[in-house]
Amino acid sequence: MLVPIGNARDIAAGQMRTFDIAGTKVNVASVDGQLHAFDDTCTHRACSLAKGKLNGTTVTCPCHGSQFDVTSGAVLRGPAQRGVRSRLVQTDGEDLLVES
Repeated sequence: MLVPIGNARDIAAGQMRTFDIAGTKVNVASVDGQLHAFDDTCTHRACSLAKGKLNGTTVTCPCHGSQFDVTSGAVLRGPAQRGVRSRLVQTDGEDLLVES
């Protein structure tokens, strides 16, 4: 189910923003005109990926350097061994909708 979480214009190109969806922190990244949503918590040591660095479609965890692909949630570099959950994201006009 998609739930409204905010305004799509609130996320600038090349930036990330975290939202709370039913008690889970979800990060939305804007890359090359596309929005990508994924769980914000690193699977290695539970650090917030929103505090990390976004470089293209790669987010680097600020705690231990794990890297994830924001388009799929896949691990690109450890120490994390499990990816983060990727979520469906859509816009309806200016409304930002993310899979709950």
